[in-house]
Amino acid sequence: MHWELSEEHEMFATSLRDWLAARFPLETVRQLVDGGEPNSFDDDLIADGWWGVGYSETAGGQGGGMVELALAAREFGRASAADTRWLAAALVAPLLTPAELAAQLSGEQRFALAVPADRVPEWRPLALTGAGVTGTVHHVLGAVGAQVYLVPVTGDDGDGIARVPASGATVAADDLLARIRQTADVSFELAAVTEVEPAGSTVLEQVAARAAALTAADALGAAERMLELSVTYSKQRKQFGRFIGSFQAVQHACAQMLVTVEAGFSSTLYAAAALDAGREDAVTFAAVAKAQVTASAAQLADSALTVHGAIGYTWEHDLQVFYKRAKLDRPLYGTPTAWNERIATALLGEPATA
Repeated sequence: MHWELSEEHEMFATSLRDWLAARFPLETVRQLVDGGEPNSFDDDLIADGWWGVGYSETAGGQGGGMVELALAAREFGRASAADTRWLAAALVAPLLTPAELAAQLSGEQRFALAVPADRVPEWRPLALTGAGVTGTVHHVLGAVGAQVYLVPVTGDDGDGIARVPASGATVAADDLLARIRQTADVSFELAAVTEVEPAGSTVLEQVAARAAALTAADALGAAERMLELSVTYSKQRKQFGRFIGSFQAVQHACAQMLVTVEAGFSSTLYAAAALDAGREDAVTFAAVAKAQVTASAAQLADSALTVHGAIGYTWEHDLQVFYKRAKLDRPLYGTPTAWNERIATALLGEPATA
């Protein structure tokens, strides 16, 4: 099945792509990241109205839902945008009150979901006592600069989501190879909470599915750009007096990349639409997208590097930026293996115990 975008969705994706090309070409993105100022990207998203796409107008958004967020993530992947805070905001949004969501969309307040970015689809809550929250959450996306952390906790009253002000947390930024992403370890020591909202595993499961679909969309965008770079390079590089694009091995590699991109496009957008529609099996479709698209994009990155040869490794060439992004998207919010296990459980049931 091939997913077809509506005319409105095509216009949205094209407009965002043009805006990114004009405001944040890759050279500018590199300069922001190297200069330690990647978050200025979010300020421009808010100022120009892109930050609110995918959220209800009643909360101050521009309308739309998961499909629009997935299309945006795809374009951010294509541009290798520094969208850490945007993604963190998209994941925490379903857990916010209308007033909190409005504050986040306006840029007045930043929230981050304190869950490890490498532990989906299973998140372990921290211990909550009368004295506060205690524990460390590793590799939290968007933790740096957040003003309020939403922390999955468990206590005498069961499971819930605790709101912890940034003043009660110690944040230690990670040093990632793909510096376009920002994660950090967040530690709490009897941190005071302002509120605890009861929430079971179903709530976090929906957030995990949201993370799966948006990460798959990001990987799809990076894969599309690596395919374009590979095709362009194969028409420029000569070997033995011929363009390498004329060699059958290179043609087959690029053809397989195209198959990967086309399959990933349909899988990702269908998963987003299923989440929008509230289908009972939407989580499974999101799992399929995360497992298949991010794994295939990581493999495509290897093929693209083979086509480019040694130049693809160099810091100066654009390929290395997208290569590292695709490689990080693969384990981000759960490895393909973890999500494949979720798919198997959904289709076959829980494994029998001895």
